[in-house]
Amino acid sequence: MKDVISCCPIEETMRVLSGRWPTLLLYYLKDGTKRFSELRRDNPTVSHRILALELRKLEDAGILRRTAHQGYPLRVDYDLTEAGRGLVPLIDALGAWWEHTQDDRMGQGSPAAKAA
Repeated sequence: MKDVISCCPIEETMRVLSGRWPTLLLYYLKDGTKRFSELRRDNPTVSHRILALELRKLEDAGILRRTAHQGYPLRVDYDLTEAGRGLVPLIDALGAWWEHTQDDRMGQGSPAAKAA
């Protein structure tokens, strides 16, 4: 992962969380530990390679923890660190904002809402 290049905390946060997958991975890990294969099932359109890269990026940032267990086949679990758990309220707030926005859009676009 690149060294910190900015004094702006928002810019650094966006560098870590930008893209399609990091916030989704946080969302799927917020309820507890998951294996790599479970994260693939949760995100069926992500490739194996990209998922591994995104998980490594979040691990390097201290947001999630990777635990490899001995044995064959190799079992790897991922869970949020304390820093990662600190992001859960933000992820929940983004989801709530979206639902509220969509409820407002649907209400404004319906004929019943226009008649009222």
